[in-house]
Amino acid sequence: MKIVVLDGYTLNPGDLSWDDIRQFGDLKVYDRTEFDSKEILKNISDAEIVFTNKTPLSKSVLNQAPHLKYVGVLATGFNNIDLEAAKSIGITVANVPTYGTQAVAQFTMALLLELCHHVGAHSDAVKDGEWTAAPDFCFWNSPLIELDGKTLGIIGFGKIGQATAQMAQAFGLNILAYNRSKNPDLESETCQYVDLDALFESSDIISLHCPQTESTKGIINKANIAKMKDGVMLINTARGGLIIEEDLKSALNSEKVAGAAVDVVSTEPIEADNPLLGAKNCIITPHIAWAPKASRHRMMQTTVKNLKSYLEGNPINVVN
Repeated sequence: MKIVVLDGYTLNPGDLSWDDIRQFGDLKVYDRTEFDSKEILKNISDAEIVFTNKTPLSKSVLNQAPHLKYVGVLATGFNNIDLEAAKSIGITVANVPTYGTQAVAQFTMALLLELCHHVGAHSDAVKDGEWTAAPDFCFWNSPLIELDGKTLGIIGFGKIGQATAQMAQAFGLNILAYNRSKNPDLESETCQYVDLDALFESSDIISLHCPQTESTKGIINKANIAKMKDGVMLINTARGGLIIEEDLKSALNSEKVAGAAVDVVSTEPIEADNPLLGAKNCIITPHIAWAPKASRHRMMQTTVKNLKSYLEGNPINVVN
């Protein structure tokens, strides 16, 4: 059986092993595959099993891969795959749903704390000699923000949103949650479900943890930003397409939004003309919230389990 990994480097740059997948067949791992249909087809032409993280598998590509029976997504998100086309030709698609919950929640809090204290910028200022030259025993170059008693609005209250809420409550934050479904057991004096408009109107900080769908694409836009408090802060560790980036840039530069921190953008790697590169007080990190080794190891384990279950006739984590 021929198994192909189309873009394995981000999952395993060399600190993990592919051996548990190799046991199932003849494995070929490409660090990267160009996002070109001809190149993708060349790499999967005789494969029965294909793994992809971000390399797209369109209807055209899937229809021209005659041996393909199973696609494993090396991620939670699967919007790079035409699921309907895969289903129509009998290709099973499975993802890895919960490998990075704690890692992403932790990174969300790291971004929030950086927005509040600008630790990196202050460290750089000290090394540049500003403290040595200061007339006082301390200085700060940006406002320092205390979180206790503020309100964090979380859009998307699944596992990651809930883990973020738990960490945030330890800092004294009150939680407003928006989700399609509600679990009353999660509500408390410091955590309650609200509708989207109430979340926009009442939150001091808004953090995105929802999938990108037709209903959530561009959810952070000019109209919804206008509903937010002046001086709100925004965090996105979910999907770049949730934000209309030009609208956020305008809000940051006008200081309607006091600060933003994003780990994801609309096109990745980020393009040189991305509007957020020219926005005030905007932290941008290169899609790394998911990437601690422990998290990637869990992804590898689940990927193996998904494939084993499929080959045994009991597929799990199927998304189509």
